Parts: sequence; C-alpha cells; structure tokens
Amino acid sequence: MSTTQSETVLAGRTEIANAVERICRTTPLPVDLHTHLYSARFGDLLLWGFDELVTYHYLIAEVCRTNRSVSPDEFYAMSKREQADHVWQSLFIDESPISEARRGVLTCLQAYGLDVESRDVEQYREFFASTTVEEHIDRVFELANCEKVVMTNDPFDDQECMVWLAQGAETDERFLASLRIDPLLVTWHDAQPRLAEWGYDVSVDLSGNTLAEVRRFLMDWAERIDPVYMAASLGFNFQYPDPDHPSTAVIDEAIVPACIELGIPFSPMLGVKRQVNPTLRLAGDAVGKCDIGTVERLCQHHPDCDFLVTLLSRENQHELCVAARKFPNLLPFGCWWFLNDPSIIDEMTRERVELLGNSFVAQHSDCRVLDQLVYKWIHSRESLRKVLTDKYLDLAATGWRLTAEQIQADVRGLLGGNFLDWLGR
Repeated sequence: MSTTQSETVLAGRTEIANAVERICRTTPLPVDLHTHLYSARFGDLLLWGFDELVTYHYLIAEVCRTNRSVSPDEFYAMSKREQADHVWQSLFIDESPISEARRGVLTCLQAYGLDVESRDVEQYREFFASTTVEEHIDRVFELANCEKVVMTNDPFDDQECMVWLAQGAETDERFLASLRIDPLLVTWHDAQPRLAEWGYDVSVDLSGNTLAEVRRFLMDWAERIDPVYMAASLGFNFQYPDPDHPSTAVIDEAIVPACIELGIPFSPMLGVKRQVNPTLRLAGDAVGKCDIGTVERLCQHHPDCDFLVTLLSRENQHELCVAARKFPNLLPFGCWWFLNDPSIIDEMTRERVELLGNSFVAQHSDCRVLDQLVYKWIHSRESLRKVLTDKYLDLAATGWRLTAEQIQADVRGLLGGNFLDWLGR
C-alpha cells in the first residue's frame, strides 16, 4: 500500500491503539441520524435539564420495577419535580446507579463539571436554571462534539405542526428534519379523516385519488420541512407486502415514489411491541423479532429507492447484515432503543464490521432529552474505540500498512458520514 508524504503511517500495536483512541474521541460527529430532539424554536417540545434527564422513560421503567411502593398511576400523578426526586432517591441513593441509563445521567453531570459525589440535586437544578436553552444547546453540541442531529418531525402532532405552519423551514442548521409518517402505515383509519380535514381527497378504502393525494401530502410536507428521510416506527409483526392491509399500497404508490422523487431514503424501523404494560405509558413498549423478509422484499421490489433500516431485536441483527450484503440500497444504522447498551453495541458493531466493512452507520442516539446527546456519544465513542482497536490490530497483523488518515475517514463514515455521502450531501 503506497502512502503520500502527508500521511501518518502507524507502526506497532501501541501506536495503532493510541491513534484509534484519539480519532474515535476527537472526530466530529457529522450527524446523529435519529433523535427526538428539537431546536429552540419548538419551545416546550425540546426537553432538557435535570428533571427531564432523570424522568426519561427508561428510568421510569426502572423505578417502577425497583420501588413498588409507588404505583405507575401514583408516579404519573406527581409533578415533574416530585417524579425526579422519587427517581433520584430510588435509583441513585437507595441503589447503586449501575444500569446504563443511570450511568448516563452521571456522565452528563460529570461532563458539565458538576460534583457527582455530592449528590446535591439542588446544585444540579441551579446549574440548568442559570443558563438559557440557546446557551445549553451550544454547550451540549460542543461536549458531544456533534455537528448535526436529525429530528423526528410528525405532521400529525398538533403542537409541532403549529410551529412548522407558523415559522416554515428550520433555520438552525444543526437540526435536520425527518418526516415521520407512522399513522399512514399503522393507523390508516385514524390518519384518513385527518388528511381529509386538511383538504386531501382520501378515502378509507384507498379508492379514487387517495394514493395520489397521500403522495401530495408527503410532497407538501417535504417542501415545508426539507427532510433527509421519511421514517416509520413499525411493529415486530409488520409485513410487506400485505394485500389485506392498506400499508402496502401506501408504500408502493405514495411513500416510495415520493422518496425517489425527493432523492431521500425511506426508513422503516421495525420491531416494536406496543404497550405490553399500558400502565407505564411511554415506558410500556417492548421488543419483538421481526421478519427480515419484509426488509428484503422492500429492497427487492423497489431497487430505485434507498432504505435506511434499524431493527429493534438483537436476534434480527445478523439477518440485517446479511440482507445488506445483498442489497446496495439498504443502509443499516444504529443500535436502537433497547440495543443501546455497551455489551450489545459491542457485539453488533463487531458483527457489522466483519460482514459489511465500514459500509454502515454505527450508532444514533435516539435522544429524547437534549442532555442525553452528551452521555450517549461519550459512551458510544468508547464502544466504537474498543471494536476498531481490535479490528485494526487484526488488519495490521496481516502486514497491511495503516495510516491515521484512513482510520479518520473510516471513523467519520461510521459516525454518520456514510449516510451523508449516501445521500449526496
């Protein structure tokens, strides 16, 4: 392998390991591909601060399991501050905060320079109270070393819809839009009257101009928010094609044609098992193994459309890698939701590197609270470092000459650059 004078050739295990550590830690994150964050103009839709951080739905599930003296209904009847105090006492004081979600809270506090050992909740609240949301967004992006995030933007959410209609396209370039279209595929009987109310000529049985009008709806919203992809969170039992369900026709005649025209991918996110415990509300969803054939048939039937795919079940990950080897219009990304734990991230990333090289996106944060951007990327960069150190050392053992510049390019791609290159941005 030839190198230029400007390239830094790495020799020896220690030099390679040190270079990988430095590059994984310092390479700017080009884009966090999937979050539930919002820019400052969305007001209360952007969640941030101590109370939001410790009442994240992961921690709600943990506290309802750990401290059964307070029922879910009693917990949700509390004020946000009371909920946060209850979670802090139960999960951080009464027990060691050893779970990943709990450790993440402490990683955030530490990154902000707060005294974790003091366990002083009021000090933590004062820190957030002393700053503006705009200042805090800047702080979080800097600490996460993040350039852009992709929001989840739902035109069927009345509160969010009002912001788009009143203010138009996003002006903070750090926040990219994605068009979330779950109701069109999951609850068509609820979506249809909303579309009709908004002036689209649609029928429950998909007759007449319905599919053309759904496509018009998608194009109207794409013009409004400039999404980088369309997405839907789908159940573990979702099937494509399904001749008995309106979702197949909506995909074939509206979503895929719109994505192709716009030059953006469709992102089916498969594997959710909704509300296995409804008393937990947002924390009550679980996971199920999906049929990988659904992904394969989407890619096969629509070779001109790109598919950005993440699956929720650990058991589906090997199948997804194999499918991606067969379909160049399929880009696997991230370790979603219940997979966002270091042991599983390690396994999935190794599996993907071994089967796909670096032709995937290693992670997304799935943040619902702005502050989580800090801990999820600190933790994920460390997971990526461990995997890549081993893989580059394996490569060097063959006699292959490694350079810091090539590792830098690989890491940028795995952190989201592959998606931007795939999209042509």
